[in-house]
Amino acid sequence: MSREPILVWDWPVRLGHWLLALAFVVCWLTSESERLQLIHVGAGAMVVAIASFRLIWGLIGTRHARFAAFVRSPLAVKNYLGSILRQQPEHHTGHNPAGGWAIIALLSLGLLTGLSGWAIFNDLGGHWLEELHEGLASSMLAVVGVHLAGVVSASWLHRENLVRAMFTGKKLGEIDEAIPSARPLAALVLLAWIAFMVWTLIQP
Repeated sequence: MSREPILVWDWPVRLGHWLLALAFVVCWLTSESERLQLIHVGAGAMVVAIASFRLIWGLIGTRHARFAAFVRSPLAVKNYLGSILRQQPEHHTGHNPAGGWAIIALLSLGLLTGLSGWAIFNDLGGHWLEELHEGLASSMLAVVGVHLAGVVSASWLHRENLVRAMFTGKKLGEIDEAIPSARPLAALVLLAWIAFMVWTLIQP
């Protein structure tokens, strides 16, 4: 069957992706400023809110948003990376096996980094927690770098703009792989959840 542009990414996935990226950048840029501490904490709360929502959406969301659709075995990741090195990449309508594990890593690190930062903000723990927080943030930055490199290489090898796909929601695939709706109401739930979590977590 021939591939054509189909709807793959729903609104919660797309909105969560870009808001998470924005929140992480803000966190990183404000990490050393005491004057901007509240902005840093607010952005960290956004990271926690988005990551926690994405974990739930990974269980109940649309077809390609579910973890069952893209979390694969280490062998599947090895085979996919091998196809990349051979410049004959396997095509995956949703996330590829390597990208799937990068998402799991980003969500896990986002939650751990944000929650450890919240604990520091509330004077819990000590110097060891600050070291842990910084280490987690640095690990998340490293995973982001790997993720970006993967997006660039996959876009080039597949001749498909994966960044644009995360804006439009459309990728190349077979018509029966398309999702029926972009779930805009669920995106409003995401925004409400972010607002609630930010308000709750920034309270000292």
